[in-house]
Amino acid sequence: MTLSEAQDQVDNWIKTIGVRYFNELTNMTILTEEVGELARIMARKYGEQSFKESDKNHDLGDEMADVLWVLICLANQTGVDLTQAFKKNIEKKTTRDGDRHKQNRKLT
Repeated sequence: MTLSEAQDQVDNWIKTIGVRYFNELTNMTILTEEVGELARIMARKYGEQSFKESDKNHDLGDEMADVLWVLICLANQTGVDLTQAFKKNIEKKTTRDGDRHKQNRKLT
C-alpha cells in the first residue's frame, strides 16, 4: 500500500464508518496519546522498565499503526500529501546529513 492509498483508505473509513474526523486539535491530542502508548511498550520491551500485567498483551506493530492512523487523519484534514511531504523530507535529510553521519565516530 502506498502512502496515497493509505490516505484514501483512512478517508474512506472515516466517511463511511467513523462518521467524521475529530477536529485537528483533538487528533493532535490523540496522536500524542498514541505515541505515549508506543513509548510505554518500547520502554518495557527494549528499555529497563519491566512489563506490568496490563502491558503484556500489547502489540508493538499495532501501537505503531495507531500512531500512523492518527497522523494520516491529520494529514487528510490539513491537506498534506504525505507522499510528496515524505519525498521532500528525504531530500532535505540527504542534503543536510549526506556526510554528517559518516563522520560521526559514535556510529562507526
